[in-house]
Amino acid sequence: MQSARDRLEIILSRLANRAADEKVYTRLYAEAARAAADAADARRKASLSSGPLDGAIVSIKDLFDVAGEPTRAGSLMLADAQPAARDATVVRRLRQAGAVILGKTNMTEFAFTAIGDNLHYGTPGNAADASLIPGGSSSGAGVAVGQGSSDISIGSDTGGSVRIPASLNGVVGFKPTARRVPLAGAFSLSATLDSIGPLARSVADCAAADAIMAGEEPVSLQPTSLAGLRIGIPRGVLFGETQSEVAEAFDRSVRAMEGAGARVADLPIDDLIAGMRAATRRASIASMEGAEVHADWLATGASVPVDPHVSGPLSRALAVPASAYIRTIRRRTELVGAMAERLQAVDVLALPTVPMVAPSIAVMAGDEALRDRTEGLLLRNTQVANQFDLCAISLPMAGTRLPAGLMLVARHGHDLHLFAIAAAVEALLIKS
Repeated sequence: MQSARDRLEIILSRLANRAADEKVYTRLYAEAARAAADAADARRKASLSSGPLDGAIVSIKDLFDVAGEPTRAGSLMLADAQPAARDATVVRRLRQAGAVILGKTNMTEFAFTAIGDNLHYGTPGNAADASLIPGGSSSGAGVAVGQGSSDISIGSDTGGSVRIPASLNGVVGFKPTARRVPLAGAFSLSATLDSIGPLARSVADCAAADAIMAGEEPVSLQPTSLAGLRIGIPRGVLFGETQSEVAEAFDRSVRAMEGAGARVADLPIDDLIAGMRAATRRASIASMEGAEVHADWLATGASVPVDPHVSGPLSRALAVPASAYIRTIRRRTELVGAMAERLQAVDVLALPTVPMVAPSIAVMAGDEALRDRTEGLLLRNTQVANQFDLCAISLPMAGTRLPAGLMLVARHGHDLHLFAIAAAVEALLIKS
């Protein structure tokens, strides 16, 4: 078995060879990572272990605090911010579990937008084809795992920011129930919707990282039986404008689950989605809460350039009165309850993570209307889990020209049950 140090050196060498054009990582901790890898190897030699992440190469999104340095959150505005006094809670827990923290990954500015581009620090090319978008906002995280420069990468997910890049880069991405994983030391976009989740090559690695970040004891993941599992397909608005190869891969995945004994039936939720759209017509919850986070510079004007795809929506949301925000949150609470009741009929929902494979970076940059439409489609399916306070996971589907994801969505707090289901589906898709 290859040592953690040897694996780390291979990755560092690859990154050094492309240092002049590096866009996946915004910061590397080479010496600290070497020390952590050596410690993990010493523990293994002594037949000791800190658990399933001991010696794993882990990267973290550039919005998590690391003691002694500014947390930039993808922005020039924070490049010279006050250094963090301590590590974010999840970073501290990962270190304690023996993870080798390699570096910080690139992201969209302030974790806003889903394309994955960053005007200041560059846009990471998709792991499958560097000319294609990575998806965001955890753009570097998806590419790092997809290209093999991290075993696990930690992202944040406010409307799909873990699952979108997971789908487009062909890896697993998990969004936990909100507040399952502590947000302390993570730069906030939306206190209501933010979740911290892992991207990895397998469901088991995601489950181990999630347990550690949630402060739980990792246990061996046991796939559940798919026989008799109730799977709901929310056909309707979430299936519109789905590219044919994504739709065909999804249909094959569903047939495979049915072949394994799962009970599949349509479960309409369009009425609840329409209710949420009506409640957020003036502005999204993320933009209204993000406007509060950034209210000071939005009011006075930014001292450095800010991506207009970020500043525009935040500026508009700043003008929404508090009464409208409060009504939106109150209505969301009602809709969350209605969705919880609707989902009693199934174990999970299944749908495409996003309705497309990754489009071209150049095309997105050259056509503003297409970019806006693409961003809406990228967020459309994934944001349902955040808006309705659910947990969700994206799994790579087989047989597509470019990566595409299958999303499984479960009720609030059913994270461990979702992992067990996902592990079984993952094994099925690998065989198919």
